[in-house]
Amino acid sequence: MERGLKGLNIYKLRPARTPCRFLFGRRNLTISLLIIALIITLFISGMSCKAETRDTEIILATTTSTYDSGLLDELLPIFKEEFGYSVKPIAVGTGEAIAMGQRGEADVILVHSRKSEDEFVAGGFGTERYDVMHNDFVIIGPEEDTAQVTGLDAAQAYTAIAGAEALFTSRGDNSGTNKKELSIWEEAGIIPEGGWYLETGQGMGATLRIADEKNAYTMTDRGTYLAQQESLILIILVEGDQILFNPYGIILVNPEKHPGLGINYLGAMKLVEFITGQKGQGIIREFGKEKFGQPLFYPDIIK
Repeated sequence: MERGLKGLNIYKLRPARTPCRFLFGRRNLTISLLIIALIITLFISGMSCKAETRDTEIILATTTSTYDSGLLDELLPIFKEEFGYSVKPIAVGTGEAIAMGQRGEADVILVHSRKSEDEFVAGGFGTERYDVMHNDFVIIGPEEDTAQVTGLDAAQAYTAIAGAEALFTSRGDNSGTNKKELSIWEEAGIIPEGGWYLETGQGMGATLRIADEKNAYTMTDRGTYLAQQESLILIILVEGDQILFNPYGIILVNPEKHPGLGINYLGAMKLVEFITGQKGQGIIREFGKEKFGQPLFYPDIIK
């Protein structure tokens, strides 16, 4: 060691300035404190803006039928004007909308699969379910009706389609429509499979377009069909069967299940009050009448 230091004046050596030494040196202390204060202020401001946005935004997980029909375009702007909340609708199948609620990724869900809805509330994921509206499902197909389903009930129609191996398009996406379709196949005692049964894995609007392009049979809610009827060649062949009844419910996501996610329960409650109240129900009752000569949905609270 002595040999390594020979010839060096160790008293003239200075340690290199470290970042901390530079930052907190006497001359830079004031500047450093100002920088730290600015960073803290910007952080708090950002968090405040984020919280404010979350307080005034409602995430609505809903079905593609309410979205594709255009109903939300009528309801949500009026709700925002009256209550000041922006609603962000996420249109998916009922199964995925319920899953979003279970994960705390939505504040409220608007769906149409009563059994799954009741299970969602019973599991504590939703605080309460409210009736909103209803319409019905219809089975549509080519005008020539090769499977001869016209005039049959839903289960008989499915039996005829399977027997003829006529092309049928299914959403295959665990949506409320898909659940209803599968329940009808079950009632008919048929497991749909084979080249004649096509699962699209897409929403109602897209499935309608695929069925139309392939001149196939499919099942759809009446609202989405009427909204897209002008661009379709397929026609309604089966309707009016009790099993085709299609009720919609709205459910508040339980914030106690997701205490760290900031569920906007207050905003969601306001949305529920609006949709089930006189104004929201009135909009639902009139929606589609002028264009289609009939409403696309029927309100459950008012007549």
